[in-house]
Amino acid sequence: MNKITIHGGNRLQGTIKASGAKNAVLPILAATLIGQGESHISHVPHLHDVTTMNQLLAQMGAQLTVDHHSDIFINPDGITDPVAPYETVKTMRASILALGPLVARFGQAKVSLPGGCQIGSRPVDLHIKGLKAMGAEIDVIDGYIHAKAKRLQGNRIVMDKVTVTGTENLLIAACLAKGETLIENAAIEPEVVDLAKYLSAMGAEIKGAGTSKIYVQGKDNLTGTHHAVMPDRIEIGTFLVAAAMTQGDITITNTCNDDLDAVLDKLTEAGAEISLGDNQISLTMYQRPNPVDIYTAPHPAFPTDMQAQFCALNAIANGTSCITENLFENRFMHVEELKRMGANINVEGNRAIIKGVDHLSGAPVTATDLRASASLVIAGLAAQGDTEVHDIHYIDRGYEAIEEKLNQLGAQIIRS
Repeated sequence: MNKITIHGGNRLQGTIKASGAKNAVLPILAATLIGQGESHISHVPHLHDVTTMNQLLAQMGAQLTVDHHSDIFINPDGITDPVAPYETVKTMRASILALGPLVARFGQAKVSLPGGCQIGSRPVDLHIKGLKAMGAEIDVIDGYIHAKAKRLQGNRIVMDKVTVTGTENLLIAACLAKGETLIENAAIEPEVVDLAKYLSAMGAEIKGAGTSKIYVQGKDNLTGTHHAVMPDRIEIGTFLVAAAMTQGDITITNTCNDDLDAVLDKLTEAGAEISLGDNQISLTMYQRPNPVDIYTAPHPAFPTDMQAQFCALNAIANGTSCITENLFENRFMHVEELKRMGANINVEGNRAIIKGVDHLSGAPVTATDLRASASLVIAGLAAQGDTEVHDIHYIDRGYEAIEEKLNQLGAQIIRS
C-alpha cells in the first residue's frame, strides 16, 4: 500500500482522541536502555518509527514485549551488542538517541549516522561534542559513530545552537555520569520535559527541564518504571487545521492544551472558534480562512512541524500571507505539490508568499517528508475532486492511523 485517495469536500465533524507523541516516545524508548529491570511505556502510538526503534532495541539484546494495547515492556539488562546498524536505522533520525544511553550504561556504542526525512541538514556534531565533554572517546569511521567510556563524567556543556535530540541525548547520558552535568542553551520543548519526567521516575535527579539550563546529578544506577507518553501536539494541530480548512466542527480529547498556544493563536487569527476544556480542544469554523503569517522558531514559538499544514490552510485563505521557515532549509518541498492542486505559492529563499485561491482541485501528488505528507492529505480534504497522495510511508512514520481517524470525522479516504 503506497498511496491514499481522498475524496474532497466533506466537512469534518465529530470527536477523536489524540495519540501519544512520536517526538516524545522515541527518546523515551532510547532512555529505557539506562534503567535496570523492566520499563513499561504506555500510550504508545502505532507508528513505523516506533516499530523501527523496537527492532533496534531487540537486535541489541533487550527483552521486549508489545501487548494488545500497544504498551511496550522493555528490559535492557541482557544487551550484549550495543550497535545501531545502518540497515535498521537508515530511515529514522531518532536512531542517534541510542548513542548517549549506550555509552552511559554499557560503556560503548557503535551507531550509524542517521537517515530520515530530507528536510535539510540536522548534524549530529553537537551530540558528539557533548559526549566528548563528558569524557567519551569518539571516532566516526565508515559512516558509524564509535564511542566508548569507562564512565561518563559530569561537566558543563554549552550547546552551540538549540537542538532537541542533542539535548535529549546528553540529558539521558548525564543521568548515569559521575557528578553534576549542566546543559546550557538546552531545548525547552514539551517532549524534553516528558523525557525528564520518565527519567525522574526512574530515579534520576533533574532540575530545569523545560528551561534553557538543565542540571543533572548523576546516579550510579536507575530502575525501570512505568510512564505514559504525552499527547502528540503536532497530530492535534494537524487535525485542527484540517477542521479549519473544511469549515468543520471537531473535538479532540486527551490533549496538551498548554503546549499548543502558538498554533491555537494562529487558528484563532484564521477565523476559527476554539474552546478549551479539561484535556480537550474543540474547533468550529464557519468561514473561509483568513490569511495568517507564520514565522517558525524553537518552542514556545510557532513549531516548524506545523509549517506545511498552515501552508495548505493559507493556500485557500481569503488573501495573501507569508510563511518564513527559520529552522530547516529544505522544508518547502510540499509547495510544488500544492501548486499541482492549484495553489498560488512563490518561494523566495526561506519565505513562501501565498495568495489564497477560491478552492484547490484534486490531483496526484507525492509526499516528500513527514509533515509535507500531512499537508497534502489535509489539502485533499478541502479540495474539489479526488486527490491521490503517493509515497505515504512518510506519513506512517508520524501519524497513527491517519485515514481511520479522519474517516471517523466524516472524511472519505481509501488506502491502496
